[in-house]
Amino acid sequence: MDTLVAKIAGVVYPNGTSQPPVGGAGVRVYPGWPIAPQLTADIALGIVHVSVFPAGPDRNVTRYAPKQHVMAVHPPTLTLVGSANTVTVGGAMPSPFRPHNMAVLIEGRAFIYPVQALDTLTTIASSLAALIGAVYPGTSSSGPVVSINDADLVFTSGGMQVVDGQSDAIIANVAPVPPSVARVGSTGTVTTEWERQAQLFRITVWAPDCSSRKAVGDAIKVALAQISFLTMVDGFGARILYKGNRLSDEAEKERIYRRDFTYEIEYATTASQEIATVVATAVQFEDMQGGLIASRTY
Repeated sequence: MDTLVAKIAGVVYPNGTSQPPVGGAGVRVYPGWPIAPQLTADIALGIVHVSVFPAGPDRNVTRYAPKQHVMAVHPPTLTLVGSANTVTVGGAMPSPFRPHNMAVLIEGRAFIYPVQALDTLTTIASSLAALIGAVYPGTSSSGPVVSINDADLVFTSGGMQVVDGQSDAIIANVAPVPPSVARVGSTGTVTTEWERQAQLFRITVWAPDCSSRKAVGDAIKVALAQISFLTMVDGFGARILYKGNRLSDEAEKERIYRRDFTYEIEYATTASQEIATVVATAVQFEDMQGGLIASRTY
């Protein structure tokens, strides 16, 4: 209803509320039904009222299964650049904070770090290095730069891993490993239409004379005739269909000249949520019996 009210207000004040409205007299546009004392007082001053009110109950016209629609994707403020066997974290932490996922793909395997609110470029690099280092033991970080290396761990003849005096694993035969892909994911707004309903709305012009009733009423009818869909606040379209209009002079003694328009508006009930963008996709290859042949992440 608020969307329809805003549309009508734009029609009767085509040049903004600081300029005269259609018909020259003042116009009040609002949702709901008029308050009698206010209407009477304004009519005496030559002010037109336009009220928008539901005409009866709505009805369910849902036709399709729920479907998600991507309404917006927030650009990431952090960057991740791969070169040779290094990955450099750049950009800036989002302010206000918004989730980011930092992804490095190496030899078909994804290493993904979800950025935390108190992170810095250096701590992001350190966290990525720790994830990658669990598979490639020679990996380390310095500042915002991650150096990716594979290494052979040293073991004793009895199978025990050899460590140094600081309990760090002793490694040998370090080999650089270039990352295949470096990606940064952010979040986006996804809206789902769960149901759809049709509602009749009555747009009533309450005017102090026939001429202002005609001027305001005609402007509304012509403008709405050119609209097939209203854009709602959730970004979805609402179909608008003209059903008819009626003139009434029953309150002529009170100097109130009325014109009722009836429109049917079909609109969606939606719910929105923030979800992460995709930074990696795992693919499995299976044989005819469903047995796993291989898996890879892209």
